[in-house]
Amino acid sequence: MASIFGHAIVGFTLTKLIDSKNLKWLMLAAIFSTILPDFDVIGFKLEIPYEHPLGHRGFTHSIFFAIFWALILMFTIGRKYKFIWFLVILLSTLSHGVLDAMTSGGEGVGFFIPFNNDRIFFSFREIKVSPLGIKSFFSSWGMRVILSEIKYILIPCLFISLILGTLKKYK
Repeated sequence: MASIFGHAIVGFTLTKLIDSKNLKWLMLAAIFSTILPDFDVIGFKLEIPYEHPLGHRGFTHSIFFAIFWALILMFTIGRKYKFIWFLVILLSTLSHGVLDAMTSGGEGVGFFIPFNNDRIFFSFREIKVSPLGIKSFFSSWGMRVILSEIKYILIPCLFISLILGTLKKYK
């Protein structure tokens, strides 16, 4: 998986790109939604096998889950700006699986669960897989993860934000 920081950057960027108004709750929900799929790691404690549909990178990383989660937040929190909430939350939640499918480790992502349990990786797999646990993260491995995320997540997010910010300025 990409780290919590890499995922959160995408949620922040998506919120700013789609709606740069003062919707701070949307931004918090988007950042949370980029991290939410990894709550499935509780399955390790419950002895759910990785390859099980409820295992790591399974159902919570699926397109179906992202749609379901976006609908829940749209109807409960995003009442005034329904479409914006749905779009930002959907893309934020989906981004988690997309980034995980570009990492150097794991067993792939179950994008199509519950309809198909196949796990998928993209051909581009340059983002270093993040270690589980805080102690492991603050190591040379964790530093390699952060550097790969700066290169493949932060810089592209900044670049996109700068371009769109410049375009908005000249409208």
